[in-house]
Amino acid sequence: MIERLYLLKIRLLDIEPEIWRRFVVPASITLDRLHDVIQIVMGWTDTHIHEFTIGKKRYIEFPESKEDGLVCGRYRLGDLIKQKGRTFAYLYDFGDNWEHELIIEDSRYFDPELRSDIACLDGARACPPEDVGGVPGYYEFCKALKDPNHEEHESFVEWARENYDSERFDSNEVNWELAKYLHWSRDRSLQWSGI
Repeated sequence: MIERLYLLKIRLLDIEPEIWRRFVVPASITLDRLHDVIQIVMGWTDTHIHEFTIGKKRYIEFPESKEDGLVCGRYRLGDLIKQKGRTFAYLYDFGDNWEHELIIEDSRYFDPELRSDIACLDGARACPPEDVGGVPGYYEFCKALKDPNHEEHESFVEWARENYDSERFDSNEVNWELAKYLHWSRDRSLQWSGI
C-alpha cells in the first residue's frame, strides 16, 4: 500500500517579509515527529517547548494534566485532520512565542519524482536565531546586523555567527538534515533495553 502524503505549508506569523516552508510528510506522522520535522525545515534547534493547537485541543510533549493538553506522540496528523485547506497552529518557545500557522495544501499529494516521504520542497528566508527575543527582538537584531554603527552590531554579529543572512534559504541543506533525521530515527530490529 502506498503511503498517503500531505503537502503542508508553514509560515512564521507576524514577520514581514514572510518566512515560510512547503514540505511533505506522511499522513501517518505522529505530532511529536511532525515537531521534529518542523524544527528541521524551519531551522530551529529544538531547545524549547512547543505545542500544536488543532481545533480547540492542545497537544504538547509532556502534559502534567488533561487541562495542560494531550500527549502529542499519541496522535497521528491524518487522524486529526483529513481535508485540504485546514489550518492549525504550532507554537515554539513559550518565551519568544514563535507562532506558526500550518495549512494542508494537499491531503493526497503525489509526485513520482519524490524520493522520500518527508521532504522540503520550497521556502523563503532564514529562521530567526534562537532566543533573539521574539518578533520585536528579531527586528532589532536584523536592524543591528545591517548597521555597523548600531551599538549592538558587533555583539550580534558574534552571537549569530558571522554568516547569518535573513534572506538565505536552501532546501537542499534542509533535505540533507531531513535525510539524516530519517536515518537516525528509523525503526530497528531490536530496541535498546535498560537505557
